Amino acid sequence: MINFNIPPCAPKASEYMAQAINNHKISGDGAFTALCSRWIEEHTGTAKALLTTSCTHATEMAALLADIRPGDEVIMPSYTFVSTADAFVLRGATVVFVDIRPDTMNIDETKIEDAITDKTRAIVPVHYAGVSCEMDTIMDIAARHHLLVIEDAAQGVMASYKGRALGSIGDYGCFSFHETKNYSMGEGGCLLIKDKDNIELAEIIREKGTNRSKFFRGQIDKYTWVEPGSSYLPSDLNAAYLWAQLEIADEIYADRMASWNLYNETLAPLQEAGYLSLPTIPEGCVHNAHMYYIKAKDLEERSALIRFLKENDISTVFHYIPLHSAPAGKKYGRFHGEDRYTTSESERLLRLPLYYGLEREKVLTVCQKIREFYTR
Repeated sequence: MINFNIPPCAPKASEYMAQAINNHKISGDGAFTALCSRWIEEHTGTAKALLTTSCTHATEMAALLADIRPGDEVIMPSYTFVSTADAFVLRGATVVFVDIRPDTMNIDETKIEDAITDKTRAIVPVHYAGVSCEMDTIMDIAARHHLLVIEDAAQGVMASYKGRALGSIGDYGCFSFHETKNYSMGEGGCLLIKDKDNIELAEIIREKGTNRSKFFRGQIDKYTWVEPGSSYLPSDLNAAYLWAQLEIADEIYADRMASWNLYNETLAPLQEAGYLSLPTIPEGCVHNAHMYYIKAKDLEERSALIRFLKENDISTVFHYIPLHSAPAGKKYGRFHGEDRYTTSESERLLRLPLYYGLEREKVLTVCQKIREFYTR
């Protein structure tokens, strides 16, 4: 059986988790949380990185920091995970969906400006598969219309746009360390904060609305409740598990990239023959091999391919159902403009097995079976 995903685990994970236990510090903001946060800050250049219990919670924190309120509107693609929208819906906002680009599956930057109204407060680009959106254009639109940019970089750790780390370009960035991501703490995420002036409030929100972080730094002699907040701190056990991977982040990156490149090279003849489509990486974008996907002709062909691969013990999955077609999407959002690509492209896309430690022979087997499907 070739699994679709196996969560990453570095050799020192158990050792570091044992250290956290022996240090009698398994709640949030321990030594391993500090190590992970510092690593993210150094590798992205962001002013502050705060580990969270999930990327969902990182996005919720960003919505709170952006002061999103009932009646506000937030622009995003419909082709994304529900958490991207949930964070703003919880604040009473309306999500405004626009179409995606068929080459990258990212938000079509040329459709954003027409969707802006006097109620728009933020743009939320989603870097699908660790491939950046066209951020220069998006940042320019945001600046001209005085909007915030909150990057959903859940899949973007170790990826960049024109030399800038994903998640560090907008006002806020959100990472995921879920077990399906390149680097994992089981469940977890991180909020990246660009402006130093927003750090103190972010720490307060993350610490249940208290100024506890300042207390632990010795800046005040007692802490108290000062703002609305919640508990967004992950256990230091989770951070210890993650730190073992961040120590060898380049090795994990290279391993995944080798699998991605092997898929791309081996399947290229099928694309040249017109059987399927392969991913596109625009100039200036450095991706992180988060996923490898192919696109079949249509939904019917994709379904047949999934069945064929399953019969050959290969696990593959399709991805998001566009949010604007979901019951909650219809209730809390609207699609602006024409759905030219969002639905049709989502129905073609199929994700192939890709994870740290995936053997070369298994990649070649997957490619062989896809070739059999199309040439039988």
